[in-house]
Amino acid sequence: MPNSMEFRMYPVKKKPEPDNFDKTVRQRGMKFLKKTPNPSRKEWDTHAYWQQILPQMRKAYNNICAYCAIWISSAHGAESIDHFIPKSQNPELAYEWDNYRYSSLKFNRKKGKKTVLDPFEIRDNWFVMDFPSLFIHSNKKIADVPVKQKIENTINVFKFNEDEKFLEECQEYIKYYCIGDITFDYLERKAPFIAYELKRQGLIERIKGMMNFSKYPGEE
Repeated sequence: MPNSMEFRMYPVKKKPEPDNFDKTVRQRGMKFLKKTPNPSRKEWDTHAYWQQILPQMRKAYNNICAYCAIWISSAHGAESIDHFIPKSQNPELAYEWDNYRYSSLKFNRKKGKKTVLDPFEIRDNWFVMDFPSLFIHSNKKIADVPVKQKIENTINVFKFNEDEKFLEECQEYIKYYCIGDITFDYLERKAPFIAYELKRQGLIERIKGMMNFSKYPGEE
């Protein structure tokens, strides 16, 4: 079983680039940039060599979005590779493994060219989840004001506390765990940040009494 500490919401442990990355992506990309140093959007789209290593990124990061820490169903085509530093800002990094973040397409689009905290650099417990609201906040114990502001900005960019679909998905994981349809081990693998926060706050069992869930919808 993969260690949830390695891929939960924050931080994300950087994985080494695949053996075929240099030949498949970097060399081809740099050859293209040598001829076209400032590509148009259409030119980027026709030279998106990074897409070829998407299956390897999926495996390396256990299908978990680097930004929202929720399992991405590749069957639904919702996965993507985000260029943490946008291609338009630094074309030289467009074909570099270290600039890629495995992300759901939805959160990739939310980020766009905005500045957010890098999941590879975030420290333990900078982000916390409140129960039973499931809202995400910065840790009150953080004394560094600039860091706290960056955390809050990241939360605002991704609209964690405003996105109804995201909140519903988090609630579903909690519900299925509380009513016994999934195990805590499964929760750790599919929604690692939620599981980590339950464990950190000592709520692994207590959460079942905090949330008003019943086994069947008609009983709620």
